Order: sequence, then C-alpha cells, then structure tokens
Amino acid sequence: MLIGELARRTEVSPRLLRYYEEQGLLEPRRGAKGYRYYSDDAPARVRRIRELLTTGLSTDDIRGLLPCTYDADRWVVPCDESLVIVEGRLAALDTRITELRRQRTLLGRQRDALSAWLAAP
Repeated sequence: MLIGELARRTEVSPRLLRYYEEQGLLEPRRGAKGYRYYSDDAPARVRRIRELLTTGLSTDDIRGLLPCTYDADRWVVPCDESLVIVEGRLAALDTRITELRRQRTLLGRQRDALSAWLAAP
C-alpha cells in the first residue's frame, strides 16, 4: 500500500509516517519511481507504535521494543531487550515524579507565602 492509504487507514499523517521511517520504526520498500510501498502488516505496526508512544516511551525505546511486539494480545512480549527498556523508562519516570513532587512542594510554599502577604493588613 502507498503512504496515503496507510495514512488513511491509521489516521496518522504522511509526514508522521515518514518520521517513523526516519527513526527506523517503519521500513517501506521503494518502487521504481521511488514511491514508498508498505506491507499489509504496516497498519498494525503503526498502531503498535502509537500505543507505545502513549506510554511515554521514546522512539529509540520503541525501536528496541519493536522486535518484541508480535503478540496481538500484549503490547510487548518478553525478549532480551524488552524488560531492560521498560524498567529503564520506569526508573526515569519515577525520578521525574520525585522531582515534580519536590517542585510542587516548593511552589506550594511560594503560593502560601504570597497568599499570606496579600492577606496581611
């Protein structure tokens, strides 16, 4: 199928599909005139890429996971890289959550100080 049909079937813009190709997430073959031709399983692959992106994984992470995503009932099946990638992303997310909590506490203190100053006679 051509890029326009894949875009229609997946509701993903051709520009984004080309980006996925640049990132090594999609591998179309090229016809004689340079047109991209995608395999019949490309729509499922694009949907899987989109699902994985919603988890906060990067395109680098997804490139590492794609060889492990053949099970239709699960996002990722166990393989050598899958647990390492997912655990790494979870650790980074935990660090980010800790930092956001710290920032929220500090910002809350600033709000309280401003409210007290504005309420003072």
